[in-house]
Amino acid sequence: MATNITFHAGSVDGPERARLLSQKGVTIWFTGLSASGKSTVAVALEQHLLHLKKFCYRLDGDNIRFGLNKDLGFDEKSRNENIRRIGEVSKLFADACAICATAFISPYRADRAVARELHEKAGLGFIEVFIDAPLAVVEQRDPKGLYKKARAGEIKDFTGISAPYEAPENPEIHIKTDECDVTEAVRRITEYLVEHKYI
Repeated sequence: MATNITFHAGSVDGPERARLLSQKGVTIWFTGLSASGKSTVAVALEQHLLHLKKFCYRLDGDNIRFGLNKDLGFDEKSRNENIRRIGEVSKLFADACAICATAFISPYRADRAVARELHEKAGLGFIEVFIDAPLAVVEQRDPKGLYKKARAGEIKDFTGISAPYEAPENPEIHIKTDECDVTEAVRRITEYLVEHKYI
């Protein structure tokens, strides 16, 4: 780490930015197995919030793995670094008073705890949303054929099959996508944001 750097603070502080934008920054951290519905719900939530004129941006594999994290693989060390970087980037968005929706499997509790701690130390909101669907259900959905390939041994370190997924123990929001549709999921998350005065 470089030691010859000095932080230069801006002239607009968090409370002023929140007042001017009429919202508080927060990261909504979607976690769950592949094909559980994380991206589907995050996409719908982003659209809904933007239609409410709220500053929202979604981070997912498509805009992170093809750019910032294109140098990382899927072994445990790379997954840790992937989530560390996403935690830092989402913190910047939240600091800008954005509602940052991150949709990543993020299989390890310790990595999610690091992301939460980054936000809490900066006085920023962090909402863990467990997008929960049983393995049998996600394997049946399997839109990209990844579970089939993992079962055939064609993909190694695949979460839920050959690599672990550690479910959240106390998420702020728990959505079972085999029992709840996208519209209801978005309603519940938006209601949480309103109740906790993020919007």
